[in-house]
This record gives sequence, C-alpha cells and structure tokens, in this order.
Amino acid sequence: MPWMKWLPWRFFVRKFATAHGFLDPLAVMARLQRFAEPSEVAEPIELLRAGVIFHARALMNSKVIQHNLDWVWPYWIERQFDPRDKSFIPRAFSITHCNLSHRNWTAVGLPDCEEMPIVDPRGLLMPHYDGWSIDTWILSDSGEILLPSKAKDCKQRLLMNDNIAVRTDSSAGGLHLQNTASVERDSADSHCLLELQGECEGGGWLVVALRPCNAEGVSFVHQVRLHDSRQHWLIEDRLAVDFDRPVDRHLASDYRGGDIFLHLDDQGGHIHAECDVGMATAAALFRIESGAPLNIEVKIPLHSGRHKSQLPPDWPENLSQHCALSVPDPQFQFLYDAAVRTLVLHSPKDVYPGPYTYKRFWFRDAAFMIQSLLYAGLLERAERALDQFAPRQKRDGFFHSQDGEWDSNGEALWIYDLYCQLTNRPIKPHWQDPIVRGARWIDGKRQPKGRGRCAGLLPAGFSAEHLGPNDCYYWDDFWGVAGQRAAARICHRESLDKESDTLIAQAEDFQQTIDSSLADCAARLEREAMPASPNRRLDAGAIGSICAGYPLQLYAPDDPRLTDLCDFLIENCFVHGGFFQDMIHSGINAYLTLHIAQVLLRAGDARCVELMRSVADLASPTGQWPEAIHPHSLGGCMGDGQHAWAAAEWVAMQRNCFVREEGDTLVLAGGLPPEWLADSGADKPIRFGPAPTRFGSVSVEITPGDKPRVAWNAKWHRQAPPIEVRALGYAPATAGPGSNSVELSPQ
Repeated sequence: MPWMKWLPWRFFVRKFATAHGFLDPLAVMARLQRFAEPSEVAEPIELLRAGVIFHARALMNSKVIQHNLDWVWPYWIERQFDPRDKSFIPRAFSITHCNLSHRNWTAVGLPDCEEMPIVDPRGLLMPHYDGWSIDTWILSDSGEILLPSKAKDCKQRLLMNDNIAVRTDSSAGGLHLQNTASVERDSADSHCLLELQGECEGGGWLVVALRPCNAEGVSFVHQVRLHDSRQHWLIEDRLAVDFDRPVDRHLASDYRGGDIFLHLDDQGGHIHAECDVGMATAAALFRIESGAPLNIEVKIPLHSGRHKSQLPPDWPENLSQHCALSVPDPQFQFLYDAAVRTLVLHSPKDVYPGPYTYKRFWFRDAAFMIQSLLYAGLLERAERALDQFAPRQKRDGFFHSQDGEWDSNGEALWIYDLYCQLTNRPIKPHWQDPIVRGARWIDGKRQPKGRGRCAGLLPAGFSAEHLGPNDCYYWDDFWGVAGQRAAARICHRESLDKESDTLIAQAEDFQQTIDSSLADCAARLEREAMPASPNRRLDAGAIGSICAGYPLQLYAPDDPRLTDLCDFLIENCFVHGGFFQDMIHSGINAYLTLHIAQVLLRAGDARCVELMRSVADLASPTGQWPEAIHPHSLGGCMGDGQHAWAAAEWVAMQRNCFVREEGDTLVLAGGLPPEWLADSGADKPIRFGPAPTRFGSVSVEITPGDKPRVAWNAKWHRQAPPIEVRALGYAPATAGPGSNSVELSPQ
C-alpha cells in the first residue's frame, strides 16, 4: 500500500531490536548490501521463501536428531552425525542441521505424472512430495538386525526395462533384503509399488517401518493406525499404505515412547499411535521362515495428476523415437540411458530441475533441459514445455521466474529459436508477440552508456546464484545478446524484416559493449580469461562466462578469452577432476564441469574426454548427479539429489561428441575417446541417432579398426551442409559432395 512508505517503520524496527539487546537489523542489512553492487532486487523473494522453508525444517532437525541418536535415521543422518565417518560435520554453532553430505536420491515415476516418489541411497522410500517415508528392515529370531541405513554391505541400481525402478540390496551375515521401488498405473490413477524380498537364516521378521522423516530430515506424522483388516495403514486418518497380506505383528509408538525400533521385541501389539509432537512411528512385521525367502508387495496410492496430453502414457512409447546411443563403454551407455529417462520424468508439462528440492520452474534450467530434450529427439515434449513460457511473461516483456535474474529473457528467446532450427518448424502464432516483446525488454534493460565499468551492460542482479553477490554479470549479458540474435533470426524467418533489422543492430551494439568491457578486464587482469563481472578478479564465479562458448557460441572455438578461461578454471578450481564451485555450492558441479568440456570439445582439446570420465565417475550407482558433490563423502552437498540439469548436460555432451554444428558446418565424431575408434576387435559398430541438428536429422555409425570408417545418413532440411569428421587422434577428414562416409587415418 502506498501509504506504508510514510510510516516510520524503520524507526520502530530499530527501536524494538536495540531495546531488547539485539543488533540493529537495518544496520546489519546495510552492511551486507555493501558487499554487492546496488541492484533492484537484493535477493529473489522466491529463493528467500524456499530458504525459509528449508531452514525451518533444519531447525526442527536440530531439536530432534542429536537428542535421539538411538533412533534409526535416514542414511545421510547416520553418516553425517557419526564422528568416526568422513561425512561427519560438527554442529557446534550451527542453528540448523541439514543434509550437507549425502544429498542423493533417485526418483521413480511415469511420464507426465507430477508425483515423483524418491528413493535414498539405502532404499528409504518417500512416496509423496516432502512427506513421510517407508523403511524396511530384517530382524532375526536370534537378535541380529539388518538396518540398510547402517549396513556396510549395500548395493543400489537403476532398472530400465518397460518401467524405471530403483533396486536396493542389503546384507548383514545371514540376513538379506531386496527392495525394489517403482510406480505403476492402475484403473483409478497410479500407485507406488515397493516389492520386498527378505531372507533370514534361522527365521525372523521382515519389518516395514513408517518413518516421520525423509532425505531432508523431519517430516511429521501425528497419527497412524492399522486397519481392522490388518492390510492397510491409515495415516492422518487416510488410507495411505496397502499390504498384500495381513500383518502378522504390529507395533506403534509416539515421540515420548521412542522410536518403534526400540520396541521391536515387545510382544504386545499396538495398532494405533497418536503423537502431538508429530513423530509417530509404526512397524508392520511379517514372518520369515528359515530357508524360505519372503516376498511382500506394499502399495502406496498416488494422486499423480497426469496431465492430459497427446504424448503416450508409458515408458516404451515415450522412448520409441528417441535419439539412441550405442557405445562400447557400459558406464557411458548406462548414464546416457538413465539421463534420457530423467529428462522425460522431469518434464510432465513444465520442466523441473529436480524431483524434490528443485521441483519448481526456472527459465535458466528449462533452457538447458529443453535443449537436451531436443537433442534426444523428444521434440513434442520440448514443444509442450515451451508452451508454458508465454504465460510467465510480464507486461513489460520480462520472462519472469525469479525477481532480479536478468538472464531469463535471453534464455527463453534462445531456446525458442533452437526449437525452430532443429525441428524446421515455424514459431507458433501465439509465440510471436512474447518473443518480440521479450527481445525489446533486453535492450530497454541495459544500463545507459557512459562512465563506469558496467556502462551499457545489464544491471546488477542475483543472476545464477552460484556466481556470487549481486553484480553486473557477463552471464546475463551473453545470454542477452544471444537472445537478441535468436529473436532477430526468428523475425527474419517470419518476414518481420523491420523488427529483425532493429534487433540485429541492438545485438551488434550490445556485443561491442561487452567486448570493450572484456578488453578493459584483460588489461586490468593481464590475461585474456573472462571474469564473472567487470568488477571481479578471476575466481570460481568466472564459470558463468563460459556460456559465451557453450552453449551460445558467441566466440570462435579458439578464441583466447575462452581457452584461457578454461585453463584458469582447470588449474585453479578443480577437485577430483571436476569443477569445484567455491561460491555457495562449495562442491563439485558435474554440470558445470561438462560446460568446460563442451568448450574444450569445440577447440579440439582432448581434455574434454578426461572431464567426461571424471563426471561419469562422480555419478551415483543409479546414474544420477546431485547439484554439487561433497569432495570427501562424494555425496551431494547442495541442491537437489537428482539434478536433472546435470542429466541434461550428459545428454548434450554425448550428442555433441557425435554430431554438432559449428557455424555452417556439421562436425562428426569430434569428442569420442580414440580407443573406441581404434578397437579392431569390436563386435559391433558405434551408433548414435537419429539426432536432430540445424541441418536435419542425422544418424552416425562408426566401424572401429586400424582405419575406422565414419558413416552417416540424414534427412536434410534443405541441401546437405559441409561435413567434417574431426575425431581426436585422427587426421581431420572432409566429406566430398554426395559422400556419406569417410575413412580415418591416425594423426
């Protein structure tokens, strides 16, 4: 309300705080803001809101976990709170306790369903978003117990057949437990299916345990009751869990009674628990006879809210036309197949960069994920995601997902254009106005030219939050000029010549301003590498400027500003073969490592293969990467435990290793490990395709040997482009007119 600004609220806030012995919060905020450049938005309200929710739970964790270490907790807590473990983090002055060492999980689900149950590294299943979990244990008659979150012998893998499932196998002595989680469709909606197999020498019990916690910590359960049929759990008075047979024994407890784990020997059966604290636990026990494995099915009804769509409902149909990879390296093969499924799962309508922490929309993440949907041949899915852009645009043309992030317009315009080029389709009529208004916004948002390091650039903002405090980031500028060029190309194809000419002129002016600023930086820093902003020295935040090489290709592959930046980052910011982001993430970023690898690939630098291998080795057993990886535990330490943007980058990297565009030329086989091509004993060809490119759809087949042969077939949009084969370790080869294969010679 306008009259609020006339109230002396600052005086009252300051007076109230100091009267009670607190620091003046306004003075503290003013001090904090001096570390950043002045900006319209100090921090996006969306991220502040998410941060408050995150740390509210972490505050609850601090009041519960450390005082109840005799409970059975999720894997991350068992590791992070163990002083003998390398994942241990002292709590001391930490007001909140959150998962900073093993932020790893894997989602299961069906295409176009919003519900994405997640499974942690030891099989703990969270069927509903941010809800309670189901754990499974085995208790022997002799007192031995198998708890997967504490077990040393545990293996997990992702199954990919007609569905996706996460299978977890745990063992301890003569106790064995197999836990397989998936989602299945039923007549009403869908359900999460937990298939259990337990073995116990000498006999015992398979325990299905209700846990008031998940991969982030506490998640309240106030009431649980076993149904009269003994085949269902009612949680918060709703039918929530179905067992395929009656429960043999049942136990329940509240917070003051302690974890149900502490009562497994109790002979009296408790079918009901109420807990005003919200830490009710329950255990359904099923008898295992000696020498006879027990198989149990547990179903959790989901309200998946499948979007009405013309896309097929099941996994095989969704993947039937995708761009397939066939390579001799089983790790690379598995990671590609898993990444494609991650992209499908996380694009039910909008695209989400994760199933849990990041299950919300950013234009930034969406641009990279839609790029990889296109690269994977999932064109209709990409188009549907693009249809969600325009409703988020504000009247002034700003494509808004978060306040104060000035890269979004460039990203939206760039991915619109990429879609048109790869599909050879015109823009949809209702996309035209948002594109034109979005392009105009970029020029209008630039700061006035004149004095100062940031003159003519986009204003200071939060940008990609891993770059540092608010500043005038080149990341925003590069995306801005790329967006203007993309919009100009679209307008040209749509015969909007006047608009196209205006945008071309604006883009050229913007690019000259950026280049002039970078020249000043080079003089100041005495090297060509591009910093994060005109105000910064070279540091880990400079990773943002790598986007000028990938994916935007604003500069030539051998431009020293790009090559020197790669050298700086590799020499100063790498841990365990991957890019370590000091800013906020404080972990190894798989997806940003692959950004550097893409720039090296364009330059023909064989280090791109080393970086790919490092990223592959950092993947979880289920083929996933968290946003950032702890350098010692090698578990997730930041963001979502299944980072769909990272999966998108793996798909894009493999695609560009086989087929990529460089100007008007199609480059083939540019990033493949040389040993793949030289393997004369290979029993089958290396294949990739059909891959959408700007020139048409291309399939590549490579026959390894002393002189490997690279062959292709294509459906060109127009005439065939110049084709070059630039395989690492081999002499470059140019295809002759009408040719569809070349033979390579060692370099």
